[in-house]
Amino acid sequence: MTDKKCGVAVPDRIVPFPTSISEEARAALERLVGPDRMPVNASYVMPSHDDVDAWMNLKATADARYAASLAERAGRPLSTVETIDVKGAVIHVAEPDNRAPAEAAYIDLHGGALVMGGGAACSAGAQMQADLHQVRCYAVDYRTPPEHPYPAALDDCVTGYRHVLKTHAPSNIIIGGRSAGGNLAAAMLLRAREESLPMPAALVLLSPQVDLTESGDSFEVNQLVDVVLPGSLRSSNLLYANGSDLTDPHLSPLFGELSGFPPTFLHTGTRDLFLSNTVRMHRALRRAGVQAELHVFEAMPHGGFTGHTAEDRDLSNEVARFVRRHWGAPSPVN
Repeated sequence: MTDKKCGVAVPDRIVPFPTSISEEARAALERLVGPDRMPVNASYVMPSHDDVDAWMNLKATADARYAASLAERAGRPLSTVETIDVKGAVIHVAEPDNRAPAEAAYIDLHGGALVMGGGAACSAGAQMQADLHQVRCYAVDYRTPPEHPYPAALDDCVTGYRHVLKTHAPSNIIIGGRSAGGNLAAAMLLRAREESLPMPAALVLLSPQVDLTESGDSFEVNQLVDVVLPGSLRSSNLLYANGSDLTDPHLSPLFGELSGFPPTFLHTGTRDLFLSNTVRMHRALRRAGVQAELHVFEAMPHGGFTGHTAEDRDLSNEVARFVRRHWGAPSPVN
């Protein structure tokens, strides 16, 4: 036996941005590296999971930054938004100017490392999804740590799903989640099955954070190559879990029993730190007999290029086509 780490030694090098992507995308990547060619986001170091004050400060700063970023990406939304409280769960309900189909609904779960991304950013995300799909969008502004660790966020998502089921048939509901929201979307369906709730018509997982153990290959290969998410989220994962086992499927739905899940759309990029999360989830769904389609974009980092590139528009169009195909389809039998 040897103590040596198995793997490949890679000499220090610069990984160039490829010419195979649009000029817009190359420019977006370039804006996210500093003069030293390191990702700018690598300079933001997460606090220890048990440093509550530091997390509270980081959360406030990050939420403001996320809100400004999403507002810029959304432009001037056409949909209106109303915020409601459902048994303690805050939900932003965005209404497009012309609902079609009128009976359909989209449940949106925001990203943010299971800690950040709520508030104004969540509300803006609801409007973006309502405008994209032209249906009513329910964005669950789930509770987050350090004040509200697991299972508060998951509880809020299930509460939100129960609320939407009161006014929409499951065959007219599609659930989507980005990054941390992808974790909660998949975990919510595990809980829904346990609580004898019907499955929705379809599931959209955009660069989903479905393995909090971070055991996949891309956590090594794409470290510092992903200019948006250059390194591990282990500290925020531990903060969220609050002592629970990270391999629990309600925390890492990749390890759950996925049979009976609805048709699923998965997205990632070749530079995404969560590339392994996404391709492993795709394979797990396929092994479970679930219809699943995987969309991998050239050189795309976590979450996309900025929202204003040809590749981002292509992704939005693919998601829109997928959800249109599945609204009104029979819900899978549990």
